[in-house]
Amino acid sequence: MITANAFSGKKFAVLGLARSGMAVAESLLASGAQVTAWDRQDTPRRKLEGRATIADPMEIELAQFDAIVVSPGVPLNTHPLTEKARAAGVPIIGDIELFAMARSELPAHKVVGITGTNGKSTTTALVHHLLDQAGVPARMGGNIGLPVLGSDPLPVGGVYVLELSSYQIDLTRSLACEAAALINITPDHLDRYDGFAAYAASKARLLAMQDEGQFAVFGCDDDETRAVQAVEAGRRAAGRAVCASASGLAQHQGDWPSLQGPHNLQNAAIAAALVEELGLTRAQVLEGLASFAGLPHRMEVLGTFDGVLVINDSKATNPASTAPALAAYAPGPEPRIHWICGGLPKADNLDECIPFFGNVVAAYTIGEAGVLFTQLLSPYMPVHNCEMLCEATTRALDAAKPGDVVLLSPACASFDQFRDYEVRGDTFREIVAGLTGSDPAKAGFSARSAA
Repeated sequence: MITANAFSGKKFAVLGLARSGMAVAESLLASGAQVTAWDRQDTPRRKLEGRATIADPMEIELAQFDAIVVSPGVPLNTHPLTEKARAAGVPIIGDIELFAMARSELPAHKVVGITGTNGKSTTTALVHHLLDQAGVPARMGGNIGLPVLGSDPLPVGGVYVLELSSYQIDLTRSLACEAAALINITPDHLDRYDGFAAYAASKARLLAMQDEGQFAVFGCDDDETRAVQAVEAGRRAAGRAVCASASGLAQHQGDWPSLQGPHNLQNAAIAAALVEELGLTRAQVLEGLASFAGLPHRMEVLGTFDGVLVINDSKATNPASTAPALAAYAPGPEPRIHWICGGLPKADNLDECIPFFGNVVAAYTIGEAGVLFTQLLSPYMPVHNCEMLCEATTRALDAAKPGDVVLLSPACASFDQFRDYEVRGDTFREIVAGLTGSDPAKAGFSARSAA
């Protein structure tokens, strides 16, 4: 694990003992800090008994602590801890800020930070893959991969590739990334912010924490991202805050089976800019893009069955994330997509998806959004209100013909029927396997050539 003398002798309260919170507690204890830890569940608390003080920070005096470390899932806008900590003059931080505090004691390294409403997981995994394929020691962390403090430090020359949500950025104060990216900003998580402008400002803080000479790349397809790019270009040296360019890449996209669609071309352009800033050549980039396998639940190819391509895009939890998936499979003579959508809606419209409705043969709605989506989509396409994912998948596969695409891209959160988007995607994979006779353990990779 990562430890630091910077934590020795200090007092920290840790709220939330899931994977990242437990890694925080273990790192702080190993660094010689005094830790008070709390979680609603008994099991993680018991793991720290005898080594840390077990106490709920809402029930003790906070002025004794140097910082309170919380999980990004704690809603700072509504949780009473926020006001209590403010009154005590104690900062609330996250594990990424602790990593930033420890950086000066780690072997010489660089950090790539990636944020955006959509596409950040794919771009983060892609940057990690490109570095790894080029022989550069690299590790994914933040909102993807392992907790950043939970593994041993990288050797000299290593690169930490961090996917950072707005929640994580809110808990970070001093992370100056050698290279950073803002992919896009579209409305999301507005229950945590005082409007869209506040959410956009949270994303922009990742770039504001960088020094004037450090590099940043932007996907400049939306007004909010362009505005942040303009501010950053104004305060930095020339060429250190740039819009992503697909020049020289677009002609090769046909060689990237897991990076189809205009959104993935942008993700590839951003990843290429980041790794080229770190020293990779264009030849290394092109080789890595062609070998990238993609992420589970994000435009994941489950297989081709009787000529029908099946795609698991369960991670598309809002309309802005689903729109690129609909755009990725443009029609030939006729529309191709049998679209499974729905769940717990985050908005009362599908406006971002409208430009691509012409690509859709029919929609199959599920979950709480079924009635709303039926009303929104019926003027544009046939809609089947299925309620359950199994029925929707069965009907879509039955209706699809060779050359068509069955696409799970819900444009909704999963919490009405599933614990999270991963369980929803895994369930879809198992349903497809049961209906097609394929192996669910292999779907997404070797099943791509299934008949």
